[in-house]
Amino acid sequence: MESIRFGTSGWRGIIALDFTFANVALVAQALSTHLKKELKRRRSPIHGRKPLIILGHDTRFMGPEFARTVASVLAHNGLSPLMCERDAPTPVIAHAIRHRRAIAGINMTASHNPACYQGLKLSMHDGAGASKEVTQAIEKEIVKLQQKGWTWPGDASSQTPCPTFNPREAYLKQVRSLIDLPRIKRAKMKIAVECMYGTGRGYLDALLEEAGAEVTRFHDTLNPGFGGHHPEPNEAGMAEVRDCVLSGKAQLGLGLDGDADRFGIVDTDGTWLTPNQILALALYHLAKNRKWQGAVVRTVPTSHQVDDVAAMFGIKVHETPTGFKHIGALMESEPIIVGGEESGGLSIKGHVPEKDGILACLLMAELCAYEKKSLGEILKQIEQTTGPYFTDRINVRIPAEAKEALLDRLSKGLDKVGRYRVESFISIDGYKFLLPGQQWVAFRASGTEPLVRCYIEAKSQKDLKALALACRRILKGS
Repeated sequence: MESIRFGTSGWRGIIALDFTFANVALVAQALSTHLKKELKRRRSPIHGRKPLIILGHDTRFMGPEFARTVASVLAHNGLSPLMCERDAPTPVIAHAIRHRRAIAGINMTASHNPACYQGLKLSMHDGAGASKEVTQAIEKEIVKLQQKGWTWPGDASSQTPCPTFNPREAYLKQVRSLIDLPRIKRAKMKIAVECMYGTGRGYLDALLEEAGAEVTRFHDTLNPGFGGHHPEPNEAGMAEVRDCVLSGKAQLGLGLDGDADRFGIVDTDGTWLTPNQILALALYHLAKNRKWQGAVVRTVPTSHQVDDVAAMFGIKVHETPTGFKHIGALMESEPIIVGGEESGGLSIKGHVPEKDGILACLLMAELCAYEKKSLGEILKQIEQTTGPYFTDRINVRIPAEAKEALLDRLSKGLDKVGRYRVESFISIDGYKFLLPGQQWVAFRASGTEPLVRCYIEAKSQKDLKALALACRRILKGS
């Protein structure tokens, strides 16, 4: 059989096709082998620790059962699994790992993917996502087990009892220390919250109500099918919240994805703000209003508007490959004011090195309360210095052989993208071409599909349209 591969945020698959009890047990056994080696390795950061592992699941079909299967395999290997009492957000599990000094954590979640998917998201002892080195080591263990014909003894779905705990209050205490809830309370805000049938219910809405906000909830019940939609707080996913805001029942719309690590924001005028814009706003707020010092970190495909905001305050910018685990690693090694990515992930100094949609949403409510303005008004104020930014993303399906030929061509660099001269070339994650006037394009291949993603940033709608056309021609090989 084809071996199991980890992507940027763990292993995902279609339930009952490749995401089965047998495969979940296989991954859990490989992880157990890896962790036991690390516990014995003297230079390992978990050497000599108690073998505690935090387990959780989101609201997807069979989440609790898959999590209990992992618990059974871990326990069989002499490790100590501890299960969240109910479905749990990924950032809550990340916090619980640090709070309880666990050696790792697992959330059974496919994040914003459709309901037919399930996933296993692995976090390490610091709460950050597992590094490529760790996932590659686990993949090698999986191959060894497959070659031996390993199977979980008896029925793969058989489960042994696992102790449980409630991570909620410790996490809420952490967020209260980071967010100025009294400031939000004084603003007397009306906020619409899109829970998307996910794990964020009882967290974001509860903290907003604690801060005195008048909260209108959407989809805050359990529904493993997510109402027939993707649990993603993008522009389409936030449509009902947008209608609520435009009706005057709320002045701000906040949303979370299935495991509450991604965010969606709708402004007072119904505009869905991009994660790129939210990252720029977060940095602006923390540097201007909170007077925080440190650096900022973003991924390669994330907007350079954050660079311009950083320049306003003399802040250093780091650029990392795609995947929040790279951001998290930097957040652990030096003072980072805020780290984020264009796909909707964000965390701040003093918090877990994992993206947290709950925190990001609260941060935007706090910014509005500080400035007594809408997010759009604050963004226009920023753009008086930075100028406007226009972004787009193109996904193009390409046959495997054509995909390899395209990547080989891009790896050699380009002199021009359409009529735009290439000034410099970055290849730490895909291929990024910097163009005149602070514009750029980047190409990145999907690791799991015959797909190439193209990211574009321009300083005008005219340039954005021209660059999009040029990039489509490059993708088609013309």
